Amino acid sequence: MSVVEVDKKGPSDYELAQKSAGGDGEAFEQLYRRHFRRVYALCLRMLGDPTQAEDLTQDVFVNLFNKIGSFRGESAFTTWLHRMTVNQVLMFFRKASTRSELTTDEGETPVQIVRGTEDPNAMPVVDRIALERAIAQLPPGYRTVFILHDVEGHDHDEIAKILEVSQGTSKSQLHKARLKLRTLLRQQTAAA
Repeated sequence: MSVVEVDKKGPSDYELAQKSAGGDGEAFEQLYRRHFRRVYALCLRMLGDPTQAEDLTQDVFVNLFNKIGSFRGESAFTTWLHRMTVNQVLMFFRKASTRSELTTDEGETPVQIVRGTEDPNAMPVVDRIALERAIAQLPPGYRTVFILHDVEGHDHDEIAKILEVSQGTSKSQLHKARLKLRTLLRQQTAAA
């Protein structure tokens, strides 16, 4: 059963969020069941460790429970939850970097190794933060399609169904989102 089918049969994410904010535990449970796989998958992609991904998924939903009243519906709930998840993982990386201090061979200046940057071929956390900032600056339509396609791995047919747009619109918005991201990342690099 696809997310679209679930959404069509039950209340919308926005309605569930409003009910949850009002103290409806069943509504929050529905949101959890509807989105926990997506949150876990994102945590796993960013962390690369299933155990830590499980822990952070739970942290995301605890955070969601505490902040559900701040969801105003200005963006898609999945976009808002994605942002919350990424922020939770980035906070985890920041905390881990302060705990991962090592000394040099000479015992001098401490060197911090941020988890996720040990492999020089992997994207450094600083680049991830720059990318997340650039993604946040995209227009909502571009951002949603970019996240669904390039981050979560949906194809254009699925995106078209989820957003109730044509595949051509999905492809066009993804192309424009990528162009805009390149421009934004260049601007950030030039400003640094």
